[in-house]
Amino acid sequence: MRDVIGDAAGKIWHYLDANGESSVTKITTETGLGKNEVQRAIGWLLKEDKLNIEIIGRAETLSLK
Repeated sequence: MRDVIGDAAGKIWHYLDANGESSVTKITTETGLGKNEVQRAIGWLLKEDKLNIEIIGRAETLSLK
């Protein structure tokens, strides 16, 4: 499971590096990852201090630090 989450975190990091700030919904759609994989990967990236997260209303926007 750890490898799956790590791979998803890498996929999200590369997506944000190439595309810039993006919503969690768009990242989920564009990367083809499942919602649970995305949420776990967000936790991974936050723990490694590689991610900024901004919540406006119900929308979560992610960007790299």
